[in-house]
Amino acid sequence: MKTFTEFERNDWANLNPGLNLEISTDELAKINSHGDVLQIDDVREVYESLVEYIEVCFKQYLAEKLAKEVFLKKDISHRPFIIGISGSVSVGKSTTSRLLRLLLQKAYPELKIQRMTTDGFLYSNSELQARHLMSRKGFPESYNMRRLNDFLTDLVRGKKDIVYPLYSQAISDIIPDKFGHVQNPDILIIEGINTLQLPPNGTVVTSDFFDFSIYLDADEDLIEKWFLNRFEELMDQNKNNPENYYYHWANSPRKEAIAAAKEVWQAIDLVNLREYIAPTKSRANVILHKTVGHKIDKVYLRAF
Repeated sequence: MKTFTEFERNDWANLNPGLNLEISTDELAKINSHGDVLQIDDVREVYESLVEYIEVCFKQYLAEKLAKEVFLKKDISHRPFIIGISGSVSVGKSTTSRLLRLLLQKAYPELKIQRMTTDGFLYSNSELQARHLMSRKGFPESYNMRRLNDFLTDLVRGKKDIVYPLYSQAISDIIPDKFGHVQNPDILIIEGINTLQLPPNGTVVTSDFFDFSIYLDADEDLIEKWFLNRFEELMDQNKNNPENYYYHWANSPRKEAIAAAKEVWQAIDLVNLREYIAPTKSRANVILHKTVGHKIDKVYLRAF
């Protein structure tokens, strides 16, 4: 962490000159993920300063684009300012990405801001089974990196409408014949555990496409607790929904289900975190460190 400047939460909050975005508790409730917790204080003390810092980087990006156009004596194709959000499963990436999109849209209503995840670039479960990779789902080799690379290349080339596969947490698989669209936004937020990773073959460095990146960090024991809490919450919610992935576990003996979830955490998600996700945090521009209750207690800003 030698390349980062550390801010205690209060010191980071004092960097905000008073953005004071209007946001309600109802809006926060709608974007909270399972087990995650967001309060108005988090917006005021952490995320408003983050939005201000992103604006600094966004203005630098626009100034550089203009300078290149002047030098080349021609317009450069419009491409979005791309923000990547990474971190372990269950650490709160989805909540952070949804909140950031909401706040940026409130701060800059004239801009078009979109959000997406990289989950859609996982191979389908049938393909993972054929490749004998189901036990490695979420690891770098379980993603179609060529397809992700093509998608990101189209983004930076300014393609107006780009389709991408959709993934459903409800079925824990790619949704057949369903696609999302990225349609020429000014800012695009991309969330996923692999956004800062080097791919297995080393040919595509996903983070090289990003203009700004955020890593969500927390102690392993806390993340495991959040993972298991989310698992139980999803079981409770889907006890009567046979179409949902968690239905089977919800109608199994609770001790068996929890034991299975612990095995998944220890054999897959924890290994993935240690070997492939956590080592990428030094590539981020900002690290948000969480403690008990998903409270962000420290912010780390990459100095260079």
